[in-house]
Amino acid sequence: MAYRCLVAALGLALMGLGGALLIQQPSPWRIALWLAAAVVVHDGLIAPLVVAVAVLTGAFGLRLRGVPRAALIVAGSLTAIALPPLLRPGGAANPTVVPLDYLRNWLLTMAAIAGAAGLWAGTRAALRGARRKP
Repeated sequence: MAYRCLVAALGLALMGLGGALLIQQPSPWRIALWLAAAVVVHDGLIAPLVVAVAVLTGAFGLRLRGVPRAALIVAGSLTAIALPPLLRPGGAANPTVVPLDYLRNWLLTMAAIAGAAGLWAGTRAALRGARRKP
């Protein structure tokens, strides 16, 4: 019980520090808005999508439920991190500030995540099928 109280106190202290640092920023409302939007995207989009995939894979009797959920969690987290450069309107005045093609790189990463998940699921299914055959 003492451990929980210590962790809770540490969490509250860090939240207070974060709030104090937020207030010191030149435009704290923009940062607070971005943080609130991140919570809404997670709770309103990523988490329900992962739960829906878990329910659907369970309804179809697939034993690979963890693979698509893990892929969606990784893809959703990466998307949440990549949203600021992806949603940035227009080009930067200084091309060295945002020098990469973030949309293309994000799409390639999503394809790599889907490919890795498909390869993992296919390998597990093939190994499971090989064990069943005498």
